[in-house]
Amino acid sequence: EVQLQASGGGLVQAGGSLRLSCATSTSGFNFADYNIGWFRQSPGKGREGVSCMRSRDGRISYADSVKGRFTISHNNDKNMVYLQMNNLKPEDTALYYCYASTGWGLSRTDYNYWGQGTLVTVSS
Repeated sequence: EVQLQASGGGLVQAGGSLRLSCATSTSGFNFADYNIGWFRQSPGKGREGVSCMRSRDGRISYADSVKGRFTISHNNDKNMVYLQMNNLKPEDTALYYCYASTGWGLSRTDYNYWGQGTLVTVSS
């Protein structure tokens, strides 16, 4: 079973920054073999695709709500996925999950693998 672990969440004031990381403890699993991304889930808002990166060409998509503030990246050497979040807003408060998928697109939810979420709380 593939295990993904998201970390880096916390409490931050509006305007602050956080960097989320996603790692795997599964031997032989490589993020580079999949489309990767982040989604978030909060009460009352449901699930929202935040950002995704396509493996074959590096194409990146962001939700309009985070465009210009969030940056997704992937370190092949470390086999890690990151989400740099700047200028955070209270509406960014959510559980953030990383995922790996053979599908592509922010609206898709048929992830092959995802891990436990990391909580981001932004105070006003």
